[in-house]
Amino acid sequence: MTALRTDFDTPQPGRFSRSAAGVGLAFKRALVSQCHPTMLFAVLMPFLIALVGAFLLLWLFWTPLTDWLRVEASHWDFVNRTDEWLVAMGLFSLKIYLVPVVAAAILLPVSGILGLAIAAVFVMPLVLRHVGHREYAGLAVQGKHSTAVSVWNAVWVSAAFAAGWLLTLPLWLVPPMALILPIFWWAFAFSRMMRVDAIVEHASPAERRLLIQRHNGGFWVIGLICSLLNLLPPAWIILPVFSALVNAHYGLEALKRLREERVIDV
Repeated sequence: MTALRTDFDTPQPGRFSRSAAGVGLAFKRALVSQCHPTMLFAVLMPFLIALVGAFLLLWLFWTPLTDWLRVEASHWDFVNRTDEWLVAMGLFSLKIYLVPVVAAAILLPVSGILGLAIAAVFVMPLVLRHVGHREYAGLAVQGKHSTAVSVWNAVWVSAAFAAGWLLTLPLWLVPPMALILPIFWWAFAFSRMMRVDAIVEHASPAERRLLIQRHNGGFWVIGLICSLLNLLPPAWIILPVFSALVNAHYGLEALKRLREERVIDV
């Protein structure tokens, strides 16, 4: 009788350095993969969907949302006092600028998470076929119900992101939360959305649980780096596919090493 030896529960010297090296290798391989014509073409789908989604959201909800925000802002004593002080100083009216900024901060991330979800569900299989045939050809496919798992993961992550983003918006008024919270929520989205889809086709359910448990920190580092890149608007075009490539390389390499671990007799 045999069993797969796993040393997750025992201290491992150098695990952090190996994890960092794995993240660096994943980004290096993802840059190479992203330059392939197939992956360059794959960029178009999530970008166009996010663009169309942003246009529809702004067209359908901008006026009612800004009207509602103006009514709500008129009831906020802090906003009213600050607005009166700024006007008295001859500067500007806070409400004129605050309402459009808040409306954009609500609607635009919704279109962004939609593009990321589309990339996770529909583009990730294309990414896995591309990198799997080229660099992980010997990795057996042992996943079960991959489509259902991918869709469910995209739905709950999108819902959690949207709810968390909206509920923490008032904290943006507390410095420096306006910078920290967007970075955190996008790191959450990039890591939680992509890490499951990266390994769901190849890893068995047991392997998937172990990989996510063992490499949770590495996936979060990838999400944090992608979140920081997300602060640069030009990166919005390629980030859904590029983040899928990074997570695919990281997850499949981790799965490859997991299966190479020594099998011992019990």
